[in-house]
Amino acid sequence: MVAPGCRIEQETADRVQALVRSLYPRGGVEVWFHPQCFLSEGHFAGPDTARIQAFLDVANDESFDALWWARGGYGACRLVEAVMPRLEAGARRKAYLGYSDAGTLLGALYAAGFPQVAHGPIVQDVRREGGEAAIARALAWLTRRDPAALEPSVGRDDAPTAAFNMVILTHLLGTPWAPDLGGHVLMLEEVAEHMYRIDRHLFHITSQPAMRRLAGIRLGRCSAIPENDPDFVLTEEAVVRHWCAASGIPYLGRADIGHDADNKVVPFGT
Repeated sequence: MVAPGCRIEQETADRVQALVRSLYPRGGVEVWFHPQCFLSEGHFAGPDTARIQAFLDVANDESFDALWWARGGYGACRLVEAVMPRLEAGARRKAYLGYSDAGTLLGALYAAGFPQVAHGPIVQDVRREGGEAAIARALAWLTRRDPAALEPSVGRDDAPTAAFNMVILTHLLGTPWAPDLGGHVLMLEEVAEHMYRIDRHLFHITSQPAMRRLAGIRLGRCSAIPENDPDFVLTEEAVVRHWCAASGIPYLGRADIGHDADNKVVPFGT
């Protein structure tokens, strides 16, 4: 585990370690928290240099099978320029799992051809109500690619998939780190954004010429939406339907992803 954005508490790590022991009583699964996860420098889990080095320590170490995000929170975009050119061959052979702010690095990894990248639960989710199920789901995918951990539509749409937080994808598009999602089913979720901002994000995403080659969009959960004054009236589904119709991108329905303990795993690609 590394924390490219915000720090975690030692108690969180201890809870996950205990859960791993209970889920895998015969061993065979070990989780290790990079000491950087517990650093603190203002908003961040340590300075940029420490977070960059922690990511590289785990990504380039072939003794690790996966790099799992300890927590989201803003910060990953500050690392991407320094991290991506320094990833070695061993980094391509491991899995990467996270969501929300992690999307910046997950998108860059996928754009660079890394084959095992997925949007899914993070360690901090253990602190949510029902969070132990999210951790178990993440471990099921990380350790044995359990299909029961996947978002139900994965594979059903007969297209490669990708999933992002709307804000993260909005800021990723137009940069050198944005993946080509042509032909993909794109799943989108959001948290704590006003409806007018969700509307604006969807305008930006669906207006990109490259995004108009999507196989379709599925809408995950948009939670903790602040009240708008005056009332925006339109729901998140009405908004995504509007922009899909305007852009010619098929709207495929809902996706079982979001900033909650029910967040399912969406691998990038096939």
